[in-house]
Amino acid sequence: MPYARKDKIHWSPGSYYHIYNRGAHQTGIFREQDNYLFVLQKMRKYSRDLHIAVIAYSLMPTHYHFTLRQDGEEPAGSLPQYVFNSYTKAYNKRYDHSGTLFEARYKAKHVDSYSYLLNLCLYIHGNPVKDGLTAEPQDWPYSNYQEWMGLRNGALVDRDFIREHFTSPQAYRDLLYDYLRTRKLPEDVAKYLQSLDR
Repeated sequence: MPYARKDKIHWSPGSYYHIYNRGAHQTGIFREQDNYLFVLQKMRKYSRDLHIAVIAYSLMPTHYHFTLRQDGEEPAGSLPQYVFNSYTKAYNKRYDHSGTLFEARYKAKHVDSYSYLLNLCLYIHGNPVKDGLTAEPQDWPYSNYQEWMGLRNGALVDRDFIREHFTSPQAYRDLLYDYLRTRKLPEDVAKYLQSLDR
């Protein structure tokens, strides 16, 4: 039986989801490298324990994006909940911080078409370049683009997914660079992604 949270997202095995959040008042959520590494360690643990596949992710200084696939009965939304509850506690203790770290509970959207799925991956991997953090997507260490390209042997990736959907890493790289050059996405996907900034 699919699991439904109060936000009316229906969680079901085999489905894909875009999950994202940002810091309260659009402030930073990561202060230093150790912060990112803490979150990545928790992502590895909980994604394995909860049977949730990490397809694409990018951790940014003020926000994060995941494309996840729910492989078991545990809702895909459980991953960011466990990871960032743990992170918030550690962050508050380390920096003697009080008050909310995130602007709200994470947001989630069911990815209901191949177009959404493909273009979300492009958007997520292109985010560090789009936001001016790096000139090349492979130079941002806090996404799994390097795993997609075979440049890093990390665990937070579904290599079977990449093989099933793309003839080669180069084919995906070409699509990403085309997006970064034109900044064009299908209209429905573009509208949805633009709505995230409101």
